[in-house]
Amino acid sequence: MNKPSNVRYKVIWFAIGLAIITYIDRVCIAQAAPQISSDLSLSKSDLGWVLAAFAWSYALFEIPMGWLGDRKGPRKVLTGITAWWSVFTMAHGLAWNAASLASIRFLFGIGEAGAFPNLTKAFSSWLPRPERVRAQGILWMAARWGGAFTPALVFYFLQRMDWRTAFAFFGVIGLVWAVIFYWWFRDEPRQHSSVNAEELTIIGDTHSNAGGHSVPWGRFASSGSVWLLWLSYFCVSYGWYFYITWLPTYLREARKMELTQSAILAGLPLFLGGIGCMFSGVATPWLSRLFGSERKGRRLMAIVGVLGAAFFLFLSTKLNDPIWAVIAIGMASFSNDLAMPPAWGACMDVGGRFAGTLSGSMNMMGNLAGGVAPVVIGMLVERTGNWDMTFYISASVYLIAAVCWAILDPVTPLDSEPAEEVGVREPRLHGPRKLHGEASA
Repeated sequence: MNKPSNVRYKVIWFAIGLAIITYIDRVCIAQAAPQISSDLSLSKSDLGWVLAAFAWSYALFEIPMGWLGDRKGPRKVLTGITAWWSVFTMAHGLAWNAASLASIRFLFGIGEAGAFPNLTKAFSSWLPRPERVRAQGILWMAARWGGAFTPALVFYFLQRMDWRTAFAFFGVIGLVWAVIFYWWFRDEPRQHSSVNAEELTIIGDTHSNAGGHSVPWGRFASSGSVWLLWLSYFCVSYGWYFYITWLPTYLREARKMELTQSAILAGLPLFLGGIGCMFSGVATPWLSRLFGSERKGRRLMAIVGVLGAAFFLFLSTKLNDPIWAVIAIGMASFSNDLAMPPAWGACMDVGGRFAGTLSGSMNMMGNLAGGVAPVVIGMLVERTGNWDMTFYISASVYLIAAVCWAILDPVTPLDSEPAEEVGVREPRLHGPRKLHGEASA
């Protein structure tokens, strides 16, 4: 018998690469904000609207892009949207005022909206169920670390070129990825010439998770689990958006840090968030085996995460030392991201063959929060000069997420049989067995 080919792990590497690119392209504006604001004469409110423009388009196009992946498959969709947003990354350098920059950010967000729903779609077709949450942990660790190192990367480039040229450079990277990905990737493992029969056996029957399905919108709208997943992700994203929008400005104005120091420390929350994603990706399956239930394992990890995020954000407002305050904010990000693999794992299991659309709708709700948070923060700080209130609000919102996770079902598929949807008690799992479906028998 031949050894399995393990081509599916290369799919994860492609996903890691794209996750890093997405965060470099979206986060670089936060570090370049002082230069951009000076060059284009932007007020804090102006900058808040510019930062929110990306989040609004990102949110509005999550469902269409996820649906497109469900219909056409991730190969064509990921290639097209990566090329699209890369072009508009370069177009940032053409902005001449607040309105033009906000318009470019909006068009840029349309492309990035499809990245994670379609990567999730690819995972649902290429990975066996026991590997999916771990893969999401790795994916989001890469995304966070891409954002974590972006402030220092942008700082380095801004010492050698203007911000307009730097955006052009970052845009080229995505175009290169799109070309290579389209040449190598296939929507289904059995379509790839390098995948052997042994690996197909490991992956299992994921053919139904590939493209070409009509989405049951009624089931989405009538599912309590879907609504709770949406609300919880809105709450988690509201607090998290601070790190990729206002954090560098906060460090310089509220904590009186120099530009170099703020560029280094601005990446700490995303760096620790990446560790949180990876930790959760490994620990959540372990908790599921410990409790004999994927449902309980995912719930516990997510609840601990969001409660921890609320605690550390509140703690940061009580710390006078700026370094310790940033560490507390970083731990809030770590805690926040403990909820990421359970949430995206829920999209794959609950969504099934509609994983692209469900993950897109969930991410839409998260980025609606991202469209609200930068504007609220900008207006609040401009009118009151008080940064602490933003942390109190975010901590309160995290508590709502904890309530959602306490009652949502993150495992039962939407397209299960009616008897399964009613939800008879799940079977008890013992020991280190691999977990399979938890839709009740």
